[in-house]
Amino acid sequence: MKKITSILMLLCLVTFSVQSIYAQDAENAVEEAVEDAGDVVEEAADTVAEEAPEVAEETIEEVAPAPEEDSGIQALKKKFIEGGPGFMALPLICLILGLAIAIERIISLFWMSINTDKFVAQIEEEVVSGNIEVAKEICRNTRGPVASIFYQGLDRADQGSIDIVEKSVVSYGSVQMGQLEKGLVWLSLFIALAPMLGFMGTVIGMIGAFDAIQAAGDISPGVVAGGIKVALLTTVAGLIVAIILQVFYNFITSKIDSIVNNMEDASISLVDMLVKNKVVKG
Repeated sequence: MKKITSILMLLCLVTFSVQSIYAQDAENAVEEAVEDAGDVVEEAADTVAEEAPEVAEETIEEVAPAPEEDSGIQALKKKFIEGGPGFMALPLICLILGLAIAIERIISLFWMSINTDKFVAQIEEEVVSGNIEVAKEICRNTRGPVASIFYQGLDRADQGSIDIVEKSVVSYGSVQMGQLEKGLVWLSLFIALAPMLGFMGTVIGMIGAFDAIQAAGDISPGVVAGGIKVALLTTVAGLIVAIILQVFYNFITSKIDSIVNNMEDASISLVDMLVKNKVVKG
């Protein structure tokens, strides 16, 4: 019985020893695994810390939309609002009215323009043939100041005096010049008025800027720069309007000068034609 008890105690002691050895080995393995995992986590954290800013910047660049640039019309609208609709509207009105007058004059002048040489040749052919009434009918059916002047000269050719024809041509030529220059006075007014309105807006804007400085009690660069920028926008608008209208004005005056030169040459040709064919007495 004692032997059996001793054997059982020995077996229990061996079993407990083996379990202790395996438990200690397991604890060592767990500690090593935890240490290895900690090292891996630290390395991963360092890598993330190093690469995170670059990745974040790339992500922001990819996700953040690029700032859109204002188109021409949007930029003009923005500047128009910054300059103050009340003052910016005045040069704009001058531009609209001036362009309306300029376009109307250009269309009228091109409509009045004819082939003067061809017209004079037709009239001379009829005058040489003695068909004064036919020549007058051609003048009535032809547009432009040259035809009107020819009609007035031929209509008074039956009076038999070249002086009467010349006076009629000169007088009616002055009337036609007045019609050609119709509206140019208003166009020149808008050219002069637009910069003045711009300057007035600038002066009033500067007064507002100084009032803001006085109210703030300090000369702030932001207040001064902002007020001056807004004030100068009206001047820029007035100058742009004046430049645009001045280009149209010069084009119209050059076209009028061309038509007037044709009128003078045609008038001389008419007088010579009537004297040469003895329609009137020289």
